[in-house]
Amino acid sequence: MTGPAMRRLGKTEGTPLVLLHGFGGTMRTWNKVFPLLENELPLILVDLPGHGKSIESDGRGGAGKMAKAILAQLNAEGVNSFHLGGHSMGGAVSALISMRGPEQVKSLTLVAPGGMAPGINAGLLGAYSQASEPEHLREIVTKMAGPGLSFPEGYFEALSEIRTAPGAMAAIGATYQAMFPEGPSEGQGVLPREMLEALPMPISMVWGDADSVLPCPTPSDVPANFDFSTIAGAGHMLPEETPEQVADAIRKTVAKAS
Repeated sequence: MTGPAMRRLGKTEGTPLVLLHGFGGTMRTWNKVFPLLENELPLILVDLPGHGKSIESDGRGGAGKMAKAILAQLNAEGVNSFHLGGHSMGGAVSALISMRGPEQVKSLTLVAPGGMAPGINAGLLGAYSQASEPEHLREIVTKMAGPGLSFPEGYFEALSEIRTAPGAMAAIGATYQAMFPEGPSEGQGVLPREMLEALPMPISMVWGDADSVLPCPTPSDVPANFDFSTIAGAGHMLPEETPEQVADAIRKTVAKAS
C-alpha cells in the first residue's frame, strides 16, 4: 500500500493549502477553484483514499482512516504546517485532520462538509456510488447541484473512466458503507461537537442554501467558533457551482491565520 496521491501547484514558497474533495469525486473537483488561488500560495490537491489515483492507497474506508493516512503522507513529504480546505466528505476528513494535528493546521475552510449532523440524502449518494456510465453520472450529479450548473466537456466521461479502473467501484462502495455506521436509514456519522468547538485555528464554513445532499444548517446549529455563511440558491457542488465564493472564503480564512 502507498500513501494517497497528491498534486502540487501554485507558488513554491509559503505555507501550502491542502484541498480535499468529496465522496465519489477526485482532485478535479477543484479545477475551477485552484486557478483563482495558485498565484497566492502553494497548493496540494489530494485524491482521497479509495478515490481517483488513490484507489489502492492507505486509508481506504471511513473519514477517520482517510484523515490518518493523509496526515501521515503530508508529514512523510515534509509538509508539517498547512492550511486545509475540504468539500463534503473532504470537509469531514479535514476536520478530523485538524483534531489529530491542531498545531499543524493553520486554518480550516469547510465547504458543505459532512459529519455536522445526521441528516443526509443517503439514497442519492447510494445511487451515485453505483453509477459508472457518463449519462447516469450526469443525471445524478445534476441533482446534487443547484440550477443552471454547466460542466466542462468530457467531465462525466473522465469520471466514468476513473470508475472503470480495477477495484474502483468496490472502493467507492466500501466508503459509502463506512459513512453510515448505523446504516443509511440512521444518517451519517457525526463529528464530536465539543472537539470542533475546541479547535484553535481560524475556521470558516460555507454552504449552499439549496443543498440537496446535506441540509444547510441554521446558525444555531453551527459551533460558535465557526465563521458561517451561506450562498443563496446554490446546491451541494459548490467548488463547481460557485468557485469564486469558495476561493474567497478560503482566502479570507487563510488571511486570519497570517
